[in-house]
Order: sequence, then C-alpha cells, then structure tokens
Amino acid sequence: MNITLKQDNNKKEINIEKSITIKELLKKEEIPLETVVVKKNNITVTEDELINDKDTIEVIRVIFGG
Repeated sequence: MNITLKQDNNKKEINIEKSITIKELLKKEEIPLETVVVKKNNITVTEDELINDKDTIEVIRVIFGG
C-alpha cells in the first residue's frame, strides 16, 4: 500500500505492507502524537483511524505555551 505523508511543507510517499492506524504511522515516523493534529484526506481524524491505500495523511504541529 502506498500513502502520502505531508508534514512541515514536506511530502513523501511511504509504502506500508498492511493497513495501520495513525498512531502506528506516527510511531514509525518518530512523530510525537501529543504535539500534532492529523488529517486523513483533508478530514481531521483520531489516532485510532485506519490508513488505507492511496490515503494522504497530513501532520499539523500544534503550538502551545503560556
């Protein structure tokens, strides 16, 4: 399965063997789940959402502070 991962103005194609969750993808790519919001095909999703072939996953960093 091929997916597209967008993050910080970067875009890359990733080949995964089977359907995985957003959480598994972020762990594999070493992206901390606590600091991002994720969209799948332009729709905001939770970490438990399954990724399918040809999906586009966009990782948006959340900035917070005091």
